[in-house]
Amino acid sequence: MRILGIETSCDETGVAIYDDEKGLLSHQLYSQVKLHADYGGVVPELASRDHVKKTIPLVKEALKEANLTSADIDGIAYTAGPGLVGALLVGATIGRSIAYAWDVPAVPVHHMEGHLLAPMLEDNPPPFPFIALLVSGGHTMIVEVKAIGEYQILGESIDDAAGEAFDKTAKLMGLDYPGGPLLSRLAEKGTPGRFKFPRPMTDRPGLDMSFSGLKTFAANTISGNDNDEQTRADIAYAFQEAVCATLAIKCKRALQQTGMKRIVIAGGVSANKQLRLELEALAKKVGGEVYYPRTEFCTDNGAMIAYAGMQRLKNGETSGLGVKAQPRWPIDQLEPIA
Repeated sequence: MRILGIETSCDETGVAIYDDEKGLLSHQLYSQVKLHADYGGVVPELASRDHVKKTIPLVKEALKEANLTSADIDGIAYTAGPGLVGALLVGATIGRSIAYAWDVPAVPVHHMEGHLLAPMLEDNPPPFPFIALLVSGGHTMIVEVKAIGEYQILGESIDDAAGEAFDKTAKLMGLDYPGGPLLSRLAEKGTPGRFKFPRPMTDRPGLDMSFSGLKTFAANTISGNDNDEQTRADIAYAFQEAVCATLAIKCKRALQQTGMKRIVIAGGVSANKQLRLELEALAKKVGGEVYYPRTEFCTDNGAMIAYAGMQRLKNGETSGLGVKAQPRWPIDQLEPIA
């Protein structure tokens, strides 16, 4: 079975083709970073219009890369949510229309389930069950995963997502958009121990998180110190250290609560080197393992949607002739795969 996946939930247009026997056959991605850079963040209307321009050309490129034609495709998977409603509608309507034209089924895919299953694209995929830390610009949550579709949210951010906090703090430091990766690179030059940021909500029980206070703490630290390059690097180091340590503490509690040993990290922030080091150290202490996708599949991409869509189509799920776009869609509302 070969599935063409389409991802248009925010500011990246991704198209990929996945074969259940041969694996990933092609992967095309277009980022809108330059389009939104002048505005310091994603402009939903511009994002939607750009998806309209880029999706069909990327579908053609994905077919060309895989040396396939439309007759070789057995189904279409598209991101139905969560995300920006206009952007979702572009991918959903294009995906459903292509499926109708090619006479194949279409299936709506949950964006965060796509991220959660992205490590399955690797040579050493994680076996079930495991704890998943999903960290991106829009979501931060810890999920107990027993099987595909069997998800229980154990904790999540009550305000800013971790990636959002990275981007907002980077903006306070005068870094360009998107600031999260730039802040992480600046932190590599930082001096450990010069600044100490709090670990929010770690002094109380539970697995919920909060990152908006770290942004405020960073703003006060920036305004109270010189703006030389080393000071900025030291603040970036302390901020990143606090976010990663907080996430690691919450993951440790999740492992203790569930008795599990395996951790999956996915989403854009899962590419952060410091976070990977923190969780690898945690896994080593508890005799467990950490799994994550390669860097290019940490951010939004069509490959994860194609893979997740394949699992759903094999389970007999389709959208019929309808088009589904659900900007708010809790992951624990998904049906388990039989």
